[in-house]
Amino acid sequence: MGTPVKVTVIGAGSVVFSLALVKDICLTDGLAGSHITFMDIHEGRLNAIYNLATRFGEDLGSDLTFGKTLNRQEALQDADFVVNTATVTDEYMMRAERELADARGYHYGRTGLPYSMTGNIQLMLSIAQDMERICPDAWIIQAGNPVFDGTTAVTRETGIKMVGLCHGHYGYLGIARTLGLDPAKITWQAPGLNHNIWLTDFFYEGQDAYPLIDKWIEEEAEKYWAETQETEAGIPTQMSPSAIHQYKMYGLMPIGDTPRRGGWWYHVDAETRIRWYGKPIGGGDTPVGRDRIIDGKEKKFADITKAAFDEKVRPVDLFGKEKSREQHVPIIDALVNDNEGQFQVNVRNEGALPGMPDDVAVEVPAVVNIKGIQPLRVPPLPKKIMLECIYPEWLQMERTLEAIKTCDRSMMLYNVLESHQTRSYDQAVEVMEKTFGLDHNRAMDAHFEYPTMLPEGLK
Repeated sequence: MGTPVKVTVIGAGSVVFSLALVKDICLTDGLAGSHITFMDIHEGRLNAIYNLATRFGEDLGSDLTFGKTLNRQEALQDADFVVNTATVTDEYMMRAERELADARGYHYGRTGLPYSMTGNIQLMLSIAQDMERICPDAWIIQAGNPVFDGTTAVTRETGIKMVGLCHGHYGYLGIARTLGLDPAKITWQAPGLNHNIWLTDFFYEGQDAYPLIDKWIEEEAEKYWAETQETEAGIPTQMSPSAIHQYKMYGLMPIGDTPRRGGWWYHVDAETRIRWYGKPIGGGDTPVGRDRIIDGKEKKFADITKAAFDEKVRPVDLFGKEKSREQHVPIIDALVNDNEGQFQVNVRNEGALPGMPDDVAVEVPAVVNIKGIQPLRVPPLPKKIMLECIYPEWLQMERTLEAIKTCDRSMMLYNVLESHQTRSYDQAVEVMEKTFGLDHNRAMDAHFEYPTMLPEGLK
C-alpha cells in the first residue's frame, strides 16, 4: 500500500521540470492516488502544464489527480510537499541585465551584483512564511536558485522543513563517461556549498580512481579538447581546461557547476573564455551561449505546447516511460513510505561539514527515510579550498542576506565594488542604479535604500 500525498508545484510553468516530476510520481507505486496542484502566475504556461500532465497521466494509466491555480495561497492548502521552482526573472530579463552591464565595462554581466538572486530569496521567504500559516507541517523542496542562499535564509527565518536540490553533483557521471567507467561501479562523495562542491572520494570497483583522472589528463586531455570543441555541444564543462586547472590548483576535482564559476581569471573576455572552456564561443556562459539556451527553451516550449493541446501528439511519445534522475520524488517516497535512500542534499549544516556554522546550508550526502533527512558528517575539505572557495562564498551570502534584511543599498553596492572589473566607484554606482532601474527590478529598487548617514555626494 502506498501513501497518497498532495504535492504543490510553485512556478509550474517551468514545464520540462514539472513534467519530469509528474512522470516520476506516476511511476512511483508508493505515491499512487496522489494529487498535484500546479501554480504559476503565467496562465498560458499553467494551462499547458495542466493539460500535458493530465494527458501524460492517462498515457501511463496513472490514478493521479491534478489541479491548477494562479493563487499561491490556494495552492498551499493541505499541501504535504511544496516544490518551488519559481523565479522572479526569466532569460530575457537576465539578458537585458547582462547587456546593460557589458556596455559599462562588465564583460558577461559579471558585476557581482546578486540582484536577480536577491529577488528569488525574497520569493522563497514569502512562500515559506505563507506555508507557516497554511501548511506548517509540509516540506518545501527548493528546486530553483539560489539554493545556497535561499535554504540558509528560509531555515533561519522560518520553522518550515526545507531541503534544497540541484543537478550539479551528477558531474561525477561526466567524469565516468569520459574515462570509460561504468557509473554503477563508482563510489563517490562531493561535499561543499551548492555550486561549490568538490570530489573528495572517487572509487572504481573499490580502488581509488583519481589516478585514472591523472592518466587521462597526461595522455588524452589535449586530444579530447581538440576533438570535442569541434562538435556542436563543445567541450563539456566538467572536463574542460578550467575544471582540470582547478583540480591542479586545489587537489580535488570541482564538480558540476563548480568549474563553470571558478575565479574571475577564467572569465575576463572572449579570448580568455575560449582558452578555458573551448572554441568557438567559450562555453555556455557567454552571450552566444545564453542566446542558444533561450532559443532551445523556446523550441522546447513550442513542442510541449503542441503536445498539450494536440490530441494527435501524445506526451508519452515525447517524454517516455522511464523515471528521470531527479531526486525530488524519491525523497518524497522515502519520507512518507520509508523507502530509504542516500541523496545529495542542501540542508542546515548542524555539524555535517566541518568549519561551517550550524545555521548555514551545506551540500552533503544524506540518508532519507521516514525519520527525515539525516545529513552525513563528512571529513573536512582541504584548508586551501575552505579559505579560497568556501569561506568567500559564505561571506558573500551573508552580505546578501543582511542587505535584504536591513534594506541597505550600500551593501548591494559593495558586491559591485568588489568585482575585478570595477575600475571606479562611479562606474559601480552607475551599473547598479541602471540595473535597479529596469522595469522588472522595480520591487528591488524600492526595497533597498542608502543609509541616511551616507553623504549625498557618495551615494
